[in-house]
Amino acid sequence: MIVTTTYLAMFAPDQLRPRYLEGQQFQVRWVNPPDWRFNQQMYCDVGEAFGWRDKRSWADEQWRERVLTPTLLTFRALWGAETVGYFELRDDRQGGIEIEYLGLLPGHYSRGLGGALLTRALEEAWRQCPERVWVHTCTLDHPAALANYEARGLRIYRTETE
Repeated sequence: MIVTTTYLAMFAPDQLRPRYLEGQQFQVRWVNPPDWRFNQQMYCDVGEAFGWRDKRSWADEQWRERVLTPTLLTFRALWGAETVGYFELRDDRQGGIEIEYLGLLPGHYSRGLGGALLTRALEEAWRQCPERVWVHTCTLDHPAALANYEARGLRIYRTETE
């Protein structure tokens, strides 16, 4: 299987082209204190449809260690009281914040939530005062992922094909 990975970045908060939803139903909340079981469950549930497999076999201790790292922040997306997705932000220790994982749970696609979720991820990343915010996506992710990243103002700086 040929997989193309695309890397995108944004270098200033004013490059963000936000997508907001009307009303107060959509909310994003920081998961604090960190809850490694939440990250594990979201990774599995969000990634199931897209073949996210690299962390599926991890032991609980690996998840705990990853999520309790001070360089990782996790956010839960809600529609009313229902969890609809999540994102993780990681300080890359090189002046950047990476949107490491971002996604919606099955059943919540095609409602405009993806654009709103990415907007909030970018806003939260810029609150950390980085030099850049970046993300990578691949052809195994949701088919609308790359278009959503570009629509919010992220620009491609590298692609790799394996």
